[in-house]
Amino acid sequence: MGASGRWDGLRIVLPKGRVLGEALQLLRAARIGVPPEEEDSRRLIIDVGREASGAVGAPLQFILAKPVDVPIYVEDGAADLGIVGKDVLLELERDVYELLDLGIGACRLSVAGLGAPLPPTRSMPRVATKYPRTARRFFAARGEQVEIIALSGSIELAPLLGLAERIVDIVSTGRTLRENGLREFEVIAPITSRLIANRASLRLKADAVGRFQAALAAVVSSAGGTAGAPAASPAAERGGPVARPDFAGDGARRGAADGAGVRPESAGDGAVLGRPFGR
Repeated sequence: MGASGRWDGLRIVLPKGRVLGEALQLLRAARIGVPPEEEDSRRLIIDVGREASGAVGAPLQFILAKPVDVPIYVEDGAADLGIVGKDVLLELERDVYELLDLGIGACRLSVAGLGAPLPPTRSMPRVATKYPRTARRFFAARGEQVEIIALSGSIELAPLLGLAERIVDIVSTGRTLRENGLREFEVIAPITSRLIANRASLRLKADAVGRFQAALAAVVSSAGGTAGAPAASPAAERGGPVARPDFAGDGARRGAADGAGVRPESAGDGAVLGRPFGR
């Protein structure tokens, strides 16, 4: 407890799944003593005492949650900080501060499909995705009318079964696309994990939040400045242009002093890698 009687620690939400291991490695590199056995534990709450928090100098409590729920916990004040992918921030548009690009969980959000021309009878192309809001903004910014089909998994099946002509999904190596005969047409946004903060926590726990952010920033910087670098896309490997729509990247406001949260803008004037609908 602090002098005021209020708990002076930080509660941080971590994403369960593929990025968790990288997040824990980052925390340990910042000398934050998360016990190694927690990686294989089923516990959802991990307590780290003040003496094990390194330069943060405050008790820490880590919460493990589904990635899509991380910004919800942070916005609503159930947690002070969170680590979450940029894809989730773009899709949910929650009112949180984006403090730091951690450079982990690197991948890209892309448009893909079979590569065949659209059927002549199809007046409005169908796009299957786990990111309906992001996809809708992206195509609207380009002036393209599409029908969005929201799915929760195995998005690659949609064009194979005729449910949709194109998909919008996360791509890491592209292996899943290739093994299912699909082609990546266009990169909507490079994706990495970000450190986000609750608005009130930035004011009420400014010192502890600042020390936590600085500890992670020092590790990210020492890693060679890779934070924010996009995963290699097919165009990058060919030496061609990589799409950089403003709404999906630099257009997001990152904790500005005016109090605005993460609110990606739908400008969408990025370079085009290919016509996603074969036109």
